[in-house]
Amino acid sequence: MNSEELCPESNELEIKSILLLDDDLELADTLKALLESRNYLVTTVKNGIEGLREVMALDFDVIICDMKMPAMAGDMFYLAVKRTKPDLASRFIFVTGYADDPEIEKFTAEMGVTTLVKPIVIDELVGAIGLILQSSQNLSKTEL
Repeated sequence: MNSEELCPESNELEIKSILLLDDDLELADTLKALLESRNYLVTTVKNGIEGLREVMALDFDVIICDMKMPAMAGDMFYLAVKRTKPDLASRFIFVTGYADDPEIEKFTAEMGVTTLVKPIVIDELVGAIGLILQSSQNLSKTEL
């Protein structure tokens, strides 16, 4: 038995980290519990300012971000992250209860980011997370 057989790809064994920004604490707690039951490590914050502190400390695998939050809205948080840690910009999933808001529609279309409408369907969220993780994994393989 060679070492490759003993050690399957470590990426598949690593616990993936998710930063979840939402000022609705009940929703954030529910999503955190659901995602942790799927073996993700979830950090929750209630606005973009707290989110920036977390992002400066750790590179998350996925960032799930509400669009409308006090202190710093999702679009401003995204732009701040894109400016300071551009490699994280492709890891965003936005959630919103304001799907018909023209400003939100314009922003998400211009940025080309995944957006889910509240109430969130957990299978859609898990699917979007999977696509981001797969895309990130493919990028890191091509960089080798």
